[in-house]
Amino acid sequence: MEKIIDIIDSIAHEKGLPPESAKEAFKTALVQTAKRVICEACDFEVEIDEKNKRYALYQKITVVEPTDPRLVDEPEKFISLDEAKEIDPDVELDDELTSEVNLEDYGRNAASALYHEIEYHIQRFVEEQMFNKYKAMIGTIVNGPVTRVDSEQNTYIEIDEVRAVLPKRNRIKGESFRVGDTIKGILRYVGIDKKFGIHLEISRTMPKFLEELLRQEVPEIADGLVVIEKSARIPGERAKVALTAVSPRVDPVGATVGVRGVRINAVSEELHNENIDCIEYSPIPEIFVARSLSPAIINSVKIEEDKAVVTLPSDQKSKAIGKSGINIRLASMLTGYQIELNEIATTGTPSEGGTEEEKQVNPDALKALFGE
Repeated sequence: MEKIIDIIDSIAHEKGLPPESAKEAFKTALVQTAKRVICEACDFEVEIDEKNKRYALYQKITVVEPTDPRLVDEPEKFISLDEAKEIDPDVELDDELTSEVNLEDYGRNAASALYHEIEYHIQRFVEEQMFNKYKAMIGTIVNGPVTRVDSEQNTYIEIDEVRAVLPKRNRIKGESFRVGDTIKGILRYVGIDKKFGIHLEISRTMPKFLEELLRQEVPEIADGLVVIEKSARIPGERAKVALTAVSPRVDPVGATVGVRGVRINAVSEELHNENIDCIEYSPIPEIFVARSLSPAIINSVKIEEDKAVVTLPSDQKSKAIGKSGINIRLASMLTGYQIELNEIATTGTPSEGGTEEEKQVNPDALKALFGE
């Protein structure tokens, strides 16, 4: 016990804790041990003499009137003014008297209890420090080797000194991992549990993961010359990214795609060959909606509250919708508008879903058809 302050400093150095945090943990451990061994309801405080590397544990007792009922209910926390004056003639009501307590007088049980309390509180400080560290990393890319894949296809990854989990729901469709693989993901959630400690959850399906990969791959985005305004993904299939440039001399789409698509292809490979469409963002909703439906060529867009009514040639409808409706779904996710398509017939081509006039049937034409 004589060298315990030096021991606490050594623990702080070993665990990478600030010395003040380790000493606070030690003070808390001393108080909790005193409550357990001496008196649960008593008040204690600890003082540390930094110069002489010593500590002192004190029990505090408050001075009250001789008729105060707390003298009967909690005699270990209160003392009457008359009794207090026998100890210190200058004492007054509500003053606090302190008496030093030596835990060593309480034998091996006290020493054992103190050891466990110090271990517990130091560990809590370590976990709190780690929690704050990883909480500040939420939304950034982390990577590490796969250590285990369980029966439900949840993948466990070692990230520095902490194990993270990539749940099956956060994995791109069609991906599979084996022990030893190194994978990347976006840090989505950080939690702390009394039983299991720090808990990290990562994701490969969030749009933020695509954005961070682009930031790593495209220097113009990392330097702030190109800004990712919005993004939308159907993981593993297709994504759309809306970009702007802070300078008219920079082509945001060209810079992001790279020469012969080298930059965007590198990101696509990391995302299990997800197709990525890069478009130039516009603050004008009609223009933004039209661009979001690329590669379809749009005639006009009309905004009606949360709906965008898009008019386009009939031969562009399939491009606007995309395979299994992916293109129009992504455009809606990217712009925030519900998109309605209205066709106009191309020359010599009847429209399947044209205007109301085109949909109306001529009765005379029916008579001629059936010979009436």
